[in-house]
Amino acid sequence: MRPWLRLGSLPPVLLLALLSVPLGHLCPAVCSCLDYHTVDCRDQGLPTVPNPFPLDVRKLLIADNHIQAIPADFFIFYGDLVYLDFSHNAIGSLEEGTFSSSGKLVFLDLSYNNLTQLPAGAFKAAAHLIKLSLGNNRLAEVDEAAFESLEQLQVLELNDNGLQTLAVAALDALPNLRSLRLEGNPWLCDCDFASLFSWLQENQSKLQKDLSAFLSGEQAVLP
Repeated sequence: MRPWLRLGSLPPVLLLALLSVPLGHLCPAVCSCLDYHTVDCRDQGLPTVPNPFPLDVRKLLIADNHIQAIPADFFIFYGDLVYLDFSHNAIGSLEEGTFSSSGKLVFLDLSYNNLTQLPAGAFKAAAHLIKLSLGNNRLAEVDEAAFESLEQLQVLELNDNGLQTLAVAALDALPNLRSLRLEGNPWLCDCDFASLFSWLQENQSKLQKDLSAFLSGEQAVLP
């Protein structure tokens, strides 16, 4: 991406001029702006996030590209986003504060990327998030505070990663969780695994997935 296309690096005068453009009138050439609030950039071979989008974009489809990172200032300019699909890219990490202005986000799909860990507060400001898809990454570590403030979250997908353990505290932070996918991970049979299994049993009545789904795919690894 040419550096002058990044809004955060523009001189104040140019930034002011850009922000004065009527809403719904900014659309990257490689994308399709289906309406004033929906932008489709799927399967365009993009190495980075294109810019600018309509400032009032609410639904952004940017799956099936080669994007390695979400810009740290992305939600500062696109805080109206409700639906964001970044699946099937090459995102390897989430910068601290990336979701700090994502208060309206409801759906976030980061599946089929290269994420290896989720730090504490990774989605801290996304308090209205209902569905979070993180399946088919390379997650080996999820901080027990990774999902703090996600009290509205109903669907969490962590399937097909490299998780050997998952702290129960991470799930206790999700009081409205109704669907949880954990299959396809190489779980380690230890005390943490026992605690996780007990938590699943205790919460089975409110979760759509049963315990057999948890253990499907790869079997737990014995120490």
